[in-house]
Amino acid sequence: MSSSSLARLLKEKRVLVCCGAGGVGKTTVSASLALGAAQAGLRVVVITIDPSRRLAETLGVSPNQDAPTELSADRLASVGVSPPGSLSAWMLDPALVCDHVVRTVSKSAADAEELMNNRLYKNIAQLVAGMQEYTAVEALHGFVVDDRYDLVVLDTPPSRNALRFLETPHRANGFLDPKIFNLFLPSPDGALQKAAGKVIRKILDLGLGEESRTELQQFLDLFMVILKHLNHNQEEMRNFFASSDVSFLLVTSPNQAAVEEAFYFEQKTRELNLPLGGYILNRSLIREQSLPTLSLNDMPSAPPGVAESAVNKMMDLAAQEDEIIQRHLALGRQLQERVGTSSQLSVLPRLRTDASDLEALVELSHILKGTQPISRHAEASRPSVPPSAAGMPTSQSWFPPKNQS
Repeated sequence: MSSSSLARLLKEKRVLVCCGAGGVGKTTVSASLALGAAQAGLRVVVITIDPSRRLAETLGVSPNQDAPTELSADRLASVGVSPPGSLSAWMLDPALVCDHVVRTVSKSAADAEELMNNRLYKNIAQLVAGMQEYTAVEALHGFVVDDRYDLVVLDTPPSRNALRFLETPHRANGFLDPKIFNLFLPSPDGALQKAAGKVIRKILDLGLGEESRTELQQFLDLFMVILKHLNHNQEEMRNFFASSDVSFLLVTSPNQAAVEEAFYFEQKTRELNLPLGGYILNRSLIREQSLPTLSLNDMPSAPPGVAESAVNKMMDLAAQEDEIIQRHLALGRQLQERVGTSSQLSVLPRLRTDASDLEALVELSHILKGTQPISRHAEASRPSVPPSAAGMPTSQSWFPPKNQS
């Protein structure tokens, strides 16, 4: 997408969902987008699933935090963020989300503690906690209805797992169907009690023991309230995901498997009628041009044979890198042809430094918004792309024709 298109998404959307295969830099892109929005004066929170250790340190997040961490005003000021702009980050902890829901919907603190201390809840909470997608939707719902943030940037799990996240609101009613749990409720009006009465209770007592059967019924009685809450929020998010307040961005890299994964992901978003904002091609060398040919005249004086050997080695390395650039260009063309006019494409360079530090995030955010050319962090210091291709590419391809080097 053009830089103006992406900047418009940052300003106009309530939620940006970054999806893609593992290892494409999705979390870094999410953080860069969030930082760019904060620089534009928005109150932003980025929700991440599993950031690298260094990126987690940069964002100030760690597991078991029950609320987002806001970067300090001094740190934000050093990267061009001033009030009302702010940037907070939170690492999704499914178990904490489950406990928060329990406390929110329980009739009393005592009910909440009773449920959370229940052995069955602890086991089921671990099961649900392993299904990040359900808790991610629940957490996202909380941030959406909270007016503390103008924009929520969500970094999803790798593509195939993220598909479960996207499908969660559509299949939640089957997974969280209260009719199933109604069979086991201790209420005299429960279907199980009506159908079997004391006989079934005796069978349960024989199979589970009276204490375990009572514990099961107490758990299900309280958990029904949780299910109703989750179903209500999942239904709201099903509608919200298809609204104009949301945009899905597919992050990929110049790797055939990652590109194919992005294509598959695009197909699924269209099947689910989700608003696709476009592609972001990360860590790409398509902005680079081939290295110039070297000769012995370019080398300082050296003993016989040394300069020639050095030139040959340098040219071998240059040829290898040029081959990589050509592969990146080929994949870039493939991606551009697939995107066509139906979507948009943005390109980020591969950085020479660790893309997890705050300075690198600033540079990536500027590139995404088109407010700054590639600087010293960009991989290699070769001739820049032609003026017509400077900044971010628009929906019109600036990839060289296939017959060009």
